[in-house]
Amino acid sequence: METNLLIVGAGPFGLALAARAKHERIEHLIVGKPMEFWRQQMPKGMFLRSACDWHLDPQNVHTIECFLKSQGKTAGDVEPLSLEFYLSYVEWFQRQKEIHPLSVYIKRIDRVRALLNSRATAPAPVLEDAHFLATTIDGEVIKARRVVLAPGFKHFAHVPDDLKTKIPDGCFHNTGKHACEHTSEFVDFSAAQNQRYLIIGGRQSAFEWAALLLEAGASAVHLSHRHPSPAFATSDWSWVNPLVDGMVENPNWFRGLSQVDKDAVSHKLWAEGRLKVEPWLESRLKDDRISVWPETELASCTQLENGELVARLTNGETLTIDKLVLATGYKVDLTRLPYLVAGNLLNKLETRNGYPVLDDHFETSVPGLFITSMPAGQDFGPFFGFTISVRTSAKLICERLGS
Repeated sequence: METNLLIVGAGPFGLALAARAKHERIEHLIVGKPMEFWRQQMPKGMFLRSACDWHLDPQNVHTIECFLKSQGKTAGDVEPLSLEFYLSYVEWFQRQKEIHPLSVYIKRIDRVRALLNSRATAPAPVLEDAHFLATTIDGEVIKARRVVLAPGFKHFAHVPDDLKTKIPDGCFHNTGKHACEHTSEFVDFSAAQNQRYLIIGGRQSAFEWAALLLEAGASAVHLSHRHPSPAFATSDWSWVNPLVDGMVENPNWFRGLSQVDKDAVSHKLWAEGRLKVEPWLESRLKDDRISVWPETELASCTQLENGELVARLTNGETLTIDKLVLATGYKVDLTRLPYLVAGNLLNKLETRNGYPVLDDHFETSVPGLFITSMPAGQDFGPFFGFTISVRTSAKLICERLGS
């Protein structure tokens, strides 16, 4: 197969980019299973923190509001947005845009050079054809002039090193009943009945997993986090939209800030996400089975012969539990993307702190290779871990591709 543009990843960033590429008549191929992380690694019953204005369409045509209108509904009928509703919107969006991802996994990506006129006699100039070869796990090869990587969160699940040392290795890698799992893996609560849990973390996911576990019949749920507990309050994301939309005209905005100003922006976003959890969770957590331990950390964890875990917190509290759940977030590290590790691109990429170094249009130090989504956060701001950024990303990348 050959294509002008290969988009690797069929999550929100990849789908928005495919829609924009089609609008601008940029020949392309998108690969991946649509919204796979959302479907397989987010729990049923989950709600999104975003509202209806965080849609996927760079052309502002096939918006969530448009989808609702086709059903005779309004935003008030569906907010907060359930995972199931959002996935139905994405399916509708794909149909409207006629986006049909090739459902394959990429095993490796290589950049290769070939001489176009190797048989020419001097003094004819020697021209090179630089392109990418993407090999699927089935051995098929896709030749692409340019490649955009739009990875999801799957490979960036983060467990702090100091926390790992406190968890028995066998417990951490065991995927059975008494396992210790990150929230990206622990999404099936069908076995929660009469089980006891300790969740490490204090953001939205920790509290929402707690609510879902209670509703699934858990006998006890403990939450431990280093900071004071967040407030049940509506987060204000209104200031984010104009900043992200404005990057289309000024993509260097975040990169041009001083480090002090960058930190201030990041802290403001962190405060909305960390110091608040959505108020619709409060009533679901008013239950005698839940215990919240703010300003604590896991001091140690041992596994008994019967499989139970004994966790000790830094405040001296000792808890006997059946499962340890790590709501410890995500951290970008390009060396965790298998297709980069397997191919020849990783040692050609300029990186900083595990992130790619990007220009104003998301192009890396490897000509023709672009990276968006969460890995763009260092150069474009922390907003790129959220779907609010998919439209700006698509516009800026296609602006370069169409030039």
